[in-house]
Amino acid sequence: MPTSPKPKVVVTRHLGPDVMPLLEAREDLDVVVWPDDRAVDRDWLLENISGVSGVLVMLTEKIDKEFLDAAGPNLRVVSTMSVGYEHVNLPELARRGIRLGYTPDVLTAAVADLSVMLALMASRNGGEVVSLVQENKWPSMSWAPFGLCGPQLSATDVSPKRTVGFLGFGRIAQATLARLIPFGITDCIYASNPTSVTTPSRDEDLAKRHGLNSLRRVDMDQLARESDMLFVLAPGGPSTRHLVNEEFLKKMKKFSVLVNTSRGTLVDSDALAKALKEKWIWGAGLDVVEGEPNVPANHLLVKEPRCVVLPHVGSATFETRLGMATLAARNLLAGLDGKPSLPAELDLNKNKL
Repeated sequence: MPTSPKPKVVVTRHLGPDVMPLLEAREDLDVVVWPDDRAVDRDWLLENISGVSGVLVMLTEKIDKEFLDAAGPNLRVVSTMSVGYEHVNLPELARRGIRLGYTPDVLTAAVADLSVMLALMASRNGGEVVSLVQENKWPSMSWAPFGLCGPQLSATDVSPKRTVGFLGFGRIAQATLARLIPFGITDCIYASNPTSVTTPSRDEDLAKRHGLNSLRRVDMDQLARESDMLFVLAPGGPSTRHLVNEEFLKKMKKFSVLVNTSRGTLVDSDALAKALKEKWIWGAGLDVVEGEPNVPANHLLVKEPRCVVLPHVGSATFETRLGMATLAARNLLAGLDGKPSLPAELDLNKNKL
C-alpha cells in the first residue's frame, strides 16, 4: 500500500541554528521554509500553504479568510512568533477549529527595559541632543545654564515626589515599575479595563515590596492629571483605540513624559504631535506608532524634536527573540501532535461566531 504523505508545515522565516533543528529533526514532517530574510511574499505563501497542517508565521503575515481558504481543511494550528495577534482573524480560526499559539511573557523583560530607556530619552531630550552631535552642531553651540535641560526621572530634594502612571497594569507594566523603583519613584497609579476585577491585596503587596507611599487604581482623568511619566502598556484593538487623545493629553502635566511600547493605535498621533508642539507635555518616547511601518521622515511625530521614535524594537534582544522563536516552534509542534494544550495558547472560545 502507498504510504500517506507527511503532514506539511510552512515556516515564514528561517529561525536560526538554535531553533530550526527542533523542526528539521522531525522526520515525520515536511517542513517548507521561506528562503529569504525578508517578509514572505503573499503569492508564495498562498501557493505553498495548500494542504498544510501547521504554519509558523510572523506579525507581517495576515491570517485572514483568504489565507485559511488557501490552506484548506487540514490546517490544525497557527503559531505566531509574537505576543500580539491583530494580524490574525480570531473568529475565523475559532469557527474552523484551528488552534493559535503565540509568545507572551518571553518579551516582558526586554520591553520593560526599553520602556525605561524611552522615558529617560524623552525626559532628557535624547533625540534632540543626539542630532546636535550627528549634524555637527555641537562645536558651534553656546552653553547656557538651563540649555538642553529636561525633567529629571528620579526624585530629588527639590522635587521629592515622583508618580509613575500606567495605562494597563499587566506583566510588562509591573516589570517596568520594578525597574523604576531605584530612581526614587514614590507613588504609582494605573488605569485598567473597567470590566477587570480590582485587586487591592495585590496592589498592597506591590506597594509594600517596592517601598511606595501608594499604589492605586484610578480613572483616566486622574491618570492624566497625576502622572509625572505615563507608560502606555494596554492591549490594542477597537476598544482601546485613541484612549490617549487630545482631551486626555490636555490634562497632563506640563513636564510629564508619555511612553508607548504597546500598540500604536492607543495614542492619537495627531493629538500627540499637537500636544508636543504646543507644549502641553514635555516629551514622548514611542516604540510603536499608528500606521507603522509607514512612518516617513516627514511624519508629524518624527518631526517633533521632543519625540523619540523607534521602529518597534521592544523585543529586539538576542535572548528574547531566541525565546520567542523557540516557543513558537514548540507551539507548532504541540498543535501538530494533538497535545491537549500548547505551551502558550490563546483561548479562542470567546471568539466563536
